[in-house]
Amino acid sequence: MRSDAVTKGIQQAPHRSLFNALGMTQEELDRPLVGIVSSYNEIVPGHMNLDKIVEAVKMGVAMAGGTPIVFPAIAVCDGIAMGHVGMKYSLVTRDLIADSTEAMAMAHQFDALVMIPNCDKNVPGLLMAAARINIPTVFVSGGPMLAGHVKGQKRSLSSMFEAVGAHAAGTMTDEEVREFEEKVCPTCGSCSGMYTANSMNCLTEALGMGLRGNGTIPAVYSERIKLAKHAGMQVMELLKKNIRPRDIMTEKAFLNALTVDMALGCSTNSMLHLPAIAHEAGVELNMEIANEMSAKTPNLCHLAPAGPTYIEDLNEAGGVYAVMNELNKKGLLYTDLMTVTGKTVAENIAGCVNKNPEVIRPIDNPYSEIGGIAVLKGNLAPDTAVVKRSAVVPEMMVHEGPARVFDCEEDAIAAITGGKIVEGDVVVIRYEGPKGGPGMREMLNPTSAIAGMGLGSTVALITDGRFSGASRGASIGHVSPEAAVGGPIALVEEGDRILIDIPNNKLELLVSDEELAARKEKWQPREPRVTTGYLARYAKMVTSGNRGAILEI
Repeated sequence: MRSDAVTKGIQQAPHRSLFNALGMTQEELDRPLVGIVSSYNEIVPGHMNLDKIVEAVKMGVAMAGGTPIVFPAIAVCDGIAMGHVGMKYSLVTRDLIADSTEAMAMAHQFDALVMIPNCDKNVPGLLMAAARINIPTVFVSGGPMLAGHVKGQKRSLSSMFEAVGAHAAGTMTDEEVREFEEKVCPTCGSCSGMYTANSMNCLTEALGMGLRGNGTIPAVYSERIKLAKHAGMQVMELLKKNIRPRDIMTEKAFLNALTVDMALGCSTNSMLHLPAIAHEAGVELNMEIANEMSAKTPNLCHLAPAGPTYIEDLNEAGGVYAVMNELNKKGLLYTDLMTVTGKTVAENIAGCVNKNPEVIRPIDNPYSEIGGIAVLKGNLAPDTAVVKRSAVVPEMMVHEGPARVFDCEEDAIAAITGGKIVEGDVVVIRYEGPKGGPGMREMLNPTSAIAGMGLGSTVALITDGRFSGASRGASIGHVSPEAAVGGPIALVEEGDRILIDIPNNKLELLVSDEELAARKEKWQPREPRVTTGYLARYAKMVTSGNRGAILEI
């Protein structure tokens, strides 16, 4: 056992004295030491219930013969951080989480780990850590929030942000906004649509790192507690069999995750996180493969914000395994891969039927024959850009319009809510990429303002930043190279015509090569917005969005 380095032998007597200080018995030290990585805090609604999940996991580990030991991981609430300087600190926590978890696991020589994440960046951050540390590991999330109800309709956080835009447009009163405010987020849990947190918790199942229901069992269901106990028990089985994350997170497993991503219509943030996790697992995942995967993968789900169904509905319809079973009817998955259940994908999904064809479309009656995410390229995004195709209205799949250029999110929001953006415009928000932001802020406020102002079917938004999974419409992000390094998005001028052609995966600035070359000659890098602290160090090390915004020395 790895933990022998801190529990066995005369040389380890000082170590044991410190375990004695913790009140640990010899019987506990004779068992495998299992680290329980808890993301519990009192500021993130998706994490306020994790203390109960932790206790259930501890029970499961102990019942199966291990010694559970809890240590923390941080988490930012993207909703609370949205629209101000706090959003610069969201994506960057992914690497803090991975690094600090690695440090704790290696310093204390745990034999195995149970990761307990829930919200946006600590799911991929802990998956990155699991791949890096590579000791037996199981994931169990805190679960999704139940949908809210306003005037007889299910609602979620994206509805709240759009209500603010509707208020700015004069179509919603203060009292109506207050009703949304009080009802759209009715329980603890990760926000109820197919936003980033739920996307990544579902993809954790698809990767094989979480037990069935990890992504979909609501946070307030007692079934979630039972799942946590089983996760604690199962990590002990993985330890006995020496099944490790890199045995599970293989190249084919990531291709499975991409396939499920396309079928579910996940957040575009998955296009940042999957390559970063794969990188830690020693797998190179070029995002241009997404279009190849999309071309053969039907989109089976239109979960909020793309449609009127929510994660609780997906759970009742059979969950991620039911989606995978539908995909397997056309042989779209690698099914001989090992998972944390100790069984193969094929064994896991056998008999997992689709219980609601309105929530999970059958494979022969999809919403679309192609997947929910598209990667675009062109002279505006020579490396790539990303759009959640399944959340784009048909009339915006091909669009040409004049550029309305803003060098930060705040200026764009002021123009949108001030009525300065009109039908047909293409809003360009730049210098918000990984380096330029720094931190690659999400643009939920401007996309929600566009929708709330009634412009969602006529106005596009393009950015080197990124989008919340709650964004919908022609929202094109991760434009690479970003403006801060002189990418073509830095050269766009007010009024330039931009062509968006999602069916053909094109994003073009309709300006001649000669003119772009002349503009490039005049372009000068901007002074960094942040020059001290973690963000300054992050900006120096981070790569572009098309590489998953991974850090390089």
